[in-house]
Amino acid sequence: MIEINWKKIGTEDEEIIQSYYDMEPVRNCEFTFANNLLWSPFYNIRYAVVEDMLVFISDEAEVSISCPLGKGDLEKVINVLTEYFKEKNAPFKLHLVSPKQFEKLDRLYPGRFKVEYNRDTADYVYESERLISLAGKKLHGKRNHINRFKEAYPDWSYERITDENVEECIAMAKEWRNQNGCEEKGPKHNEFCVTLHALKEREALMLKGGLIRAGGRVVAFSLGEPCGEDMFVVHIEKAFADIQGAYPMINQQFVLNEASEYRYINREEDTGDEGLRKAKLSYDPAFLMEKGLVKEI
Repeated sequence: MIEINWKKIGTEDEEIIQSYYDMEPVRNCEFTFANNLLWSPFYNIRYAVVEDMLVFISDEAEVSISCPLGKGDLEKVINVLTEYFKEKNAPFKLHLVSPKQFEKLDRLYPGRFKVEYNRDTADYVYESERLISLAGKKLHGKRNHINRFKEAYPDWSYERITDENVEECIAMAKEWRNQNGCEEKGPKHNEFCVTLHALKEREALMLKGGLIRAGGRVVAFSLGEPCGEDMFVVHIEKAFADIQGAYPMINQQFVLNEASEYRYINREEDTGDEGLRKAKLSYDPAFLMEKGLVKEI
């Protein structure tokens, strides 16, 4: 009988989870502690350490486990997980598997596994310098939007999110919710709940936050955290769509003020949303970070 001690994620687990991320950084936006904790209630995410490697389980629809992370014996862990799936009478599935991780698996078990990459879940990764400078023909439109914003709001300012201004961000998020139909249960409602939780617990989760103020009120804010040595993930970005340039402004200013020392900025996936895909592509990503589902052949 395979016994795996799955544990719900709490703030007290940050040290142990982060220690495994430090051993083997993965550029997927999901592999950061704040992201794990914030989304765990919606996907029933729990974690365990198996043979000195970190794994997460999700059974929102059916059982799936993340690719093991750490310096342990990968072969031993896969053997344990194989038996675990058999005992659950469930098909073997590893989710959020990067191309490098699949290469390791394929070397250990030639021809045993196949991987399927879903374009809708690929992370958009950008060079921080380009998001700040917006140089070049491809980003000309972004510069124009920012110039229009600055002309319309000469009193604009950027501020770090602190205890003094976080309530204004919460109020703005609630107004954003009302404008975007997030009241009913579903993906948008979940995103709103995560946003509020992130704002309220930003210090405990070690999230960096920034806002744009115009005309005396908060019109945009953003929250994110480092992922490995050279990447920063922007988890949350909210702006009023009817204020021209608010989104490009928070995009640029947040990276400039909070993440300029990181080479890459991960702005997460588009979830298959056409408008979101168009917006993310318009910033000319350096590359897409693929995440696959691994099954036995």
